[in-house]
Amino acid sequence: MKYSVFIAASIDGYIADIDGNIDWLNIVPNPTQDDMGWSDYLNSIDAIIMGRNTFEKVLSFDVPWPYPVPVFVASSTLKTAPEGYEDKIKIVKGNPGEITESLKNEGYKSVYVDGGNVINQFLKADLIDEITVTTIPILLGGGIPLFSELEQELVFNHIETKVFVEHVVQTKYTRNK
Repeated sequence: MKYSVFIAASIDGYIADIDGNIDWLNIVPNPTQDDMGWSDYLNSIDAIIMGRNTFEKVLSFDVPWPYPVPVFVASSTLKTAPEGYEDKIKIVKGNPGEITESLKNEGYKSVYVDGGNVINQFLKADLIDEITVTTIPILLGGGIPLFSELEQELVFNHIETKVFVEHVVQTKYTRNK
């Protein structure tokens, strides 16, 4: 199985501000509405695992459900999917190894890992194979960090760097195992 991360962060490494907001992601004008590789990325995965907080953030957007693949929400507190999302999400519990085994048994091969807490749990379990970080040119000075402390170093290889709308830098790495 391949686990990958595709996420935006501030220059100082935060994925949300101190209040958990992400409206700062839109500070750079995008006149061509370039999706910066998001559609291609979505077409390369067959499932998503995200944390409850990330799921709730997605629900707060005033848009139709954005994911064309099954979404697994890792939560120790949610018991059932919210009304209207029963056919869109499945709640999963357990550590990354247990979740991996379950997804593998269901036949998934390429999984997008989203949400700060879930990303860091999968990193600590050394399960992340690829990371793409899109850096927005802002210093937030605090908030929810993209990465937390690890018990061991994880070495990644740089694959490519792209610049979008003259200000946004996207860098892709793969795990050097």
